[in-house]
Amino acid sequence: MDNQTTLEKLSEKVSEILRHHEALKSENELLRNELITLKAEKEIKDQEIQRLSQENANKDLEIEEIVTKIESILG
Repeated sequence: MDNQTTLEKLSEKVSEILRHHEALKSENELLRNELITLKAEKEIKDQEIQRLSQENANKDLEIEEIVTKIESILG
């Protein structure tokens, strides 16, 4: 009878480990999906930053051209 009890305990522990393993797999999948989403969002933001930086550089050039024109008009 003691062997059966030990076998039952072992079976319960194995079942518990399997449930824990499945829970970790599910959590891992959720984290993997979140990581993919965050990487995609980062890429979009990086592209927006690049676009805004280029736009800022273009505006700086426009300002420099305006200042040069004003300076040439004023002498």
